[in-house]
Amino acid sequence: MQRDKATINVYCDHIKEGHRIDPFVFGHFVEDIRDHMDAMLAYVLKDMDFEREDDNNDGVCGCWYPVNPGKNTYYALEPAARYHSGHSQRIRINPSDQTASGIGQRITLRGGVEYNVTLYARSSPEIKRIQVRVVDLESREFIASRTVAMESHDWREYSFTLEIPRDVPAAEFQIVYVPDGSRWPELISKGNLWLDHVSMLPEDAVGNVRRDVFEMAKRLNAGVMRFGGNEISGYHWQDYVGPYYERPSKVSEAWGMWVNKYFGTDEFLQFCEALEVEPLICINAGTATPEEAGAWVEYCNGSIDTPMGALRAKHGHPEPYNVKYWEIGNEMWGPWQIGHCSAEEFAERHLAYAKAIKEVYPEAILLACGHRIMDWNIPLLEKCADTIDYLTLHIYHGFSDLGSFDMEPEDAFRGIVAYPEVTRYHLQELGEMLEKNPNLHHIKLAITEYNTMYYPNTRRVGTPREHTLEAAVANAANLNEFLRWAHLVKMGHFSDLVNGWQGGCIRVGDVIADQTHGPKRPWNSNHLTVYGTPTYYALELYANRPIDYVLKHEAAGPSFTVNAPNYVKRIGTNPIPVVDTVACINEGQDTVTLFMVNRGLEDLDVEITLDSFEVQGKPEVSVITGESLYLVNDAASPEKVVTRTYELESLEDLAVLKAHTIYALTVRGKVIR
Repeated sequence: MQRDKATINVYCDHIKEGHRIDPFVFGHFVEDIRDHMDAMLAYVLKDMDFEREDDNNDGVCGCWYPVNPGKNTYYALEPAARYHSGHSQRIRINPSDQTASGIGQRITLRGGVEYNVTLYARSSPEIKRIQVRVVDLESREFIASRTVAMESHDWREYSFTLEIPRDVPAAEFQIVYVPDGSRWPELISKGNLWLDHVSMLPEDAVGNVRRDVFEMAKRLNAGVMRFGGNEISGYHWQDYVGPYYERPSKVSEAWGMWVNKYFGTDEFLQFCEALEVEPLICINAGTATPEEAGAWVEYCNGSIDTPMGALRAKHGHPEPYNVKYWEIGNEMWGPWQIGHCSAEEFAERHLAYAKAIKEVYPEAILLACGHRIMDWNIPLLEKCADTIDYLTLHIYHGFSDLGSFDMEPEDAFRGIVAYPEVTRYHLQELGEMLEKNPNLHHIKLAITEYNTMYYPNTRRVGTPREHTLEAAVANAANLNEFLRWAHLVKMGHFSDLVNGWQGGCIRVGDVIADQTHGPKRPWNSNHLTVYGTPTYYALELYANRPIDYVLKHEAAGPSFTVNAPNYVKRIGTNPIPVVDTVACINEGQDTVTLFMVNRGLEDLDVEITLDSFEVQGKPEVSVITGESLYLVNDAASPEKVVTRTYELESLEDLAVLKAHTIYALTVRGKVIR
């Protein structure tokens, strides 16, 4: 049977006016949502400050549980140490029990690594020493141990290392009192051990981020990293700077889970420094004040002669971070947002926040909280245009644009891969408004959150389809749309970076977090395995091509339509090209890159012509493909869908585009004028 054919002609001497590609369009996004921080950070233990309650009615906090309790061993949660938050865990030991009693937690450990262990503890005088040890739950072998001499009835910090000789997927971390023959009266005041903080961090962590997660994030070549999300509207930055012990343990008002207090401003900015990307901080415009925002900017950028700069120096970073990009408000138009308000109210807030930020740091580049609905944007732009450098949009594509995924698989596929058409609809609407008003010509667009979203956040339907090859095809086509709008779209942030809600492109383990409270204990399985979703490979592919400008090109071929009710109502029934394409060239104009996404369910013949370009050397093509739309990478098979690169003898060797497949064709040579 004869296949359909696509033809693509690239005009290599015709750079589209104003279409310089900003590397920030390949940005990413960290957010304290569900298990994002648990997965990203290198800490092995959970409930490190005993912040959760006695979930199992055994007197022991959260993820911890009794180990070898004697008949008379007593457990209770008590107030934390002075200046600390959470609880302290009390363990009262009766000498007559003669058992190594204490507490434990299931963990996963990598071999050949030293772990830095920190305890904040105190004890009754009778408790002279305790033992910290790691047990392999499968073999019951003690893998590592350390005896800690207790120094005081008052609180003290104890730090030491444990060397783990081999991988232990199912381990138990224990803190126990080992009987030594000592006796004491069976009184409430005797035999007590209190623990206020326990942590275990591998020595190869990047700051406090997992080394393997960091290395995968580095490969994404993000350009810019955003700190924000729904949590930010209840976030008060001063709670999350300074000594970890003194940071409050709080429940997220946005997600109903414990806020991770170990990744605040300094940790985020040092993460960005290590990645060599620009930071973007989204400011709390829901429940904070302009003064609080100004103080945050001063903390990041002020000299040590300023109050907040001096505080930053006290916390170990005397040099200013010089954060340029500040986003005022996250989704303030949404009724779910803490501090939700009308467009008119937000315009007033934006002006006040912008004034406070600029007074502290005049060089600040400001992003205003925009929306896909123009009724929000119009009053905001009318009142605040002079204080806006970028207008933000969040473009999640799925259930809201299509109405439902309860349809035939072919129709669902066509609907999700029409992502660029939905993005184009919103960009055209905003672009026309900005173009008509000379006072708005300086404003660019930042898509500070985007991804496929098949179902609402509150609904789980099997393995998230955001992890599939199908979703990668949709996201890649949407990146093509960002590049086609390179004159206006200057920033993009894929949501999320690690685990988190269902869409995180870097995955740790194989358990999908519960929509509200994170996964059940043990918090994750196959925790040693870190891998990328198919979309991860698409994002990596695009961000690492040598592209600086968009070229004019023409493409022809088969088309399809989307029949989903919400889509038809908004976008219409115009034919959609099966092959989504964009052509780019580098600064030196010696490398042309052609991105092609086959959004069809059948293979296609293709004919590619590079006009006004002399090919030198062999072309190269990178491909992301699979036999099924629904292929996913997982901890057992983490590389079912990855990028594979091939050398071609000539352009003619790329004669077929496989179904539901992503291509990046790279051709070196020179432009002929």
